[in-house]
Amino acid sequence: MNMAALLRGVELATRPIQPESKAALERRWAQLPDHVKTPGQLLGRAAVGCEGTHGVFPKCNLTCSPCYHSAEANKVRIDGAHTLKGVTEQMEYLRRVRGPRAHAQLIGGEVSLLPAEDHAAALLAMRANGREPMSMTHGDFDYQYLLDVVLGTDGTPRFDRVSFAAHFDSLMRGRRGAVRPHNEAELNPFRARFAEMFTTLKREHGVRSYLAHNMTVTPTNLDQVAEVAKDVLKMPYDMLSFQPAAYIGDDRRWSGGFDAVSIDAVWSRIEAGAGHAIPWQGTQFGDLRCNRTAITVTAGTRSAALLDPEDPRDLEARDKVLAHFGGMIFGGTPTWIVGAKILRALLTHPGDVPHLLSFALRLMRRAGGLRAVASAAFKRRLSFRTFVVHNFMDAADVAPAWALMEQGVASDDPKLKATQERLGACMYTMSHPETGALVPACVQHSALDAGENIRLRKMLPIRPLTHPSVDAESTSVVPTTLDSATGPVGARTRKG
Repeated sequence: MNMAALLRGVELATRPIQPESKAALERRWAQLPDHVKTPGQLLGRAAVGCEGTHGVFPKCNLTCSPCYHSAEANKVRIDGAHTLKGVTEQMEYLRRVRGPRAHAQLIGGEVSLLPAEDHAAALLAMRANGREPMSMTHGDFDYQYLLDVVLGTDGTPRFDRVSFAAHFDSLMRGRRGAVRPHNEAELNPFRARFAEMFTTLKREHGVRSYLAHNMTVTPTNLDQVAEVAKDVLKMPYDMLSFQPAAYIGDDRRWSGGFDAVSIDAVWSRIEAGAGHAIPWQGTQFGDLRCNRTAITVTAGTRSAALLDPEDPRDLEARDKVLAHFGGMIFGGTPTWIVGAKILRALLTHPGDVPHLLSFALRLMRRAGGLRAVASAAFKRRLSFRTFVVHNFMDAADVAPAWALMEQGVASDDPKLKATQERLGACMYTMSHPETGALVPACVQHSALDAGENIRLRKMLPIRPLTHPSVDAESTSVVPTTLDSATGPVGARTRKG
């Protein structure tokens, strides 16, 4: 490589926003419906949104009420080769159409049912396609499994950092030691134990982690959200995410009153548990009816909102960051390149510096002052917490709304119109490389999962039989498989 080529490479690598990232963000912004193109909108300005896998390991060994996966999900066996193939294809497609960087969830059924080597290989495939992967789990696995995922056969780490989201709530059945919990407090030892595994991982092997705590909310446990938030904030979780239940997925596990839990009711209880207001109005991801997000900074025992939406100076700083810094990629990037990116951005927009410094001083004052923040940072007690509420929609609304959207029809029905608006602004996407489709997660679970899992049940039967059966119409021999729950599957295969 000659010097000119080397310099061109350094210039491109340290460019604040890569051309491909900029183009992906512009496409994302253009796709958004007008009602969400607000000054605080992060989609299309700071990120393309989150992504998730589907159909790659549907099986789970816990039962939850509700469960967003179809009734067929647990009738499919775990198969590492299928998982890796599906993950790779989906991530490669997302890389092509959504740009070089995004956060993506390794999700399906229960990720820890994957053999550790296959789990690790899936994470590597996601990273190879510019995705920052997060493994979605119920958290009921042992430390040795975590080590087997994170460490190679030679005992050295495969990853310098891992992300896991653990789902804990009293609506789950079958957890070891808490088969049928009576309340949320019973699960605190399990929440703490899960987080402690990653503290140990960092201490013993130097592997950092990002941990999210997920909880489904129904009328049964709504009034326990405050205590859960209060308790989990004492544990080393980086994100607290709550999902009001929706009538989606396996209808055998539905019960009454899901729609009585509003996004406002959940947020107010999170604030009660945190002991202070957590304003979310300064930014948005997609449609506010679907998502609320806020970040707080904690210096020792004092917490404060990262952004104060009541302060016009904070909003001005937000606008400058989104206009001039949105789309900068920091994850998986060497420190010197990150520093060079920031320096180049500041040199390009020197007028931003006073606004950003003023914002930093206000944030430190909210968090207790410069001395308190510096002391907390020195003692490693300075932390950032993200609070999220994801408000999924009912399948009865999503399926017809999506069917009309595929036909290019905007519904006049107020409920379906609102559903279409929310789907058009969805921040959580799943890909179908075989058809070239990108679909919102609510669509995947409402309209696609059932058929997908029926096909997987035939492709990956739990117990194969050795004798064939004969299709009466085609007279072709079709392998018969036996499902442990329902008996023979695939003995009749109709044409058309």
